[in-house]
Amino acid sequence: MTEPKIGEPVQVAMTNAEETVESGSNLVVEPDPSMLEYYQLQRQLLLMTITATGAIFVAVCCFYPLDVALNYLVGAAVGIFYLRMLGKDVEKLGRGKEKLSQNRILILAGVIIVATQLHQLKILPIFLGFLTYKVALMLYVLITVFTNKPK
Repeated sequence: MTEPKIGEPVQVAMTNAEETVESGSNLVVEPDPSMLEYYQLQRQLLLMTITATGAIFVAVCCFYPLDVALNYLVGAAVGIFYLRMLGKDVEKLGRGKEKLSQNRILILAGVIIVATQLHQLKILPIFLGFLTYKVALMLYVLITVFTNKPK
């Protein structure tokens, strides 16, 4: 196999659109068809989580002081980040990866440890904010169960 010359297009084996690497040409790569449904689910769950976060944040602002609502928002942001990392981890399964890593939970542990050290942060609203992504998962399951008609 010869090395490509400078300015020559480089062909790269790709499994999805996010792994596209190309130098010097305008290559349009379609994502793997089997992954399109997964990417749609991932976007849908993130959107539902962000929507639930906004709605719950407004409700918390109405009934609790602003500092509690902001603590909730910190936890929800960590939950969204956790969900995104989980999605990326699941995407890699089957392509050289045998199991999910457990390192994502260290993010929550780190935020909780920081919250115990700082008096401005409250542990319970942060933890409940983190769990917001689970609310979105449950909503998605309920919507799917009650809107899909049996075949």
